[in-house]
Amino acid sequence: MKKNAKVCDYISSLTAWKDEIKLLRTMLQASDMDEDFKWMHPCYTFNNKNVVLIHEFKHYCAILFHNGVMLKDEQGLLVQQTENVQLQRQLRFSSLAEIERLAPTIQSYIEEAIQIERLGLKPPVLEKQMLNLPEELVAAFTNNAALEVAFNQLTKGRQRGYLLHFTQAKQSKTRLARIEKCFGRIMAGKGLNECYCGLSKKMPSCDGSHKLTIESRVV
Repeated sequence: MKKNAKVCDYISSLTAWKDEIKLLRTMLQASDMDEDFKWMHPCYTFNNKNVVLIHEFKHYCAILFHNGVMLKDEQGLLVQQTENVQLQRQLRFSSLAEIERLAPTIQSYIEEAIQIERLGLKPPVLEKQMLNLPEELVAAFTNNAALEVAFNQLTKGRQRGYLLHFTQAKQSKTRLARIEKCFGRIMAGKGLNECYCGLSKKMPSCDGSHKLTIESRVV
């Protein structure tokens, strides 16, 4: 496998999990996949399909299987990050020793993920019940018909993301504040964590690297 220069730079810049990610990279480079750099992280593809992503967090590093829900996971190691994640699954690691100990298992999961892509298998269509609209959002729609139109034009996944964000707030005033803060983003047709002013350094996500907002520009 040809090394990707951006992945090399990414690993060189790490201040935590460097040795762990180096080992994971070595394991992935031994596969039939190509090394790429997407979403600011090392990504491994097969036949131009995303298969595995390496990423790091404060308390662990992980490899993310894009169609992880299709893996057998007989040892029950895969983690679903949130209830809103349907297809992706993580293998999480808290130390270099853990990766070394689980190396044969990790390799088997990687090979199974590649085989799924090699055979052209498709993930199951997972139906999720749409959450009920909070009354504060219904009121906002009553006062702003354009907002309702924009919300209904969002993908089901984006709608669900917003509804989870709104309904997780216990108090009405907090739900209302969250809804109002998202007006511009909804009107721009973007999801909850997507940049909609075009100035983020980590497009399409919004990473807070700029201070420009356009809520006041969108009516």
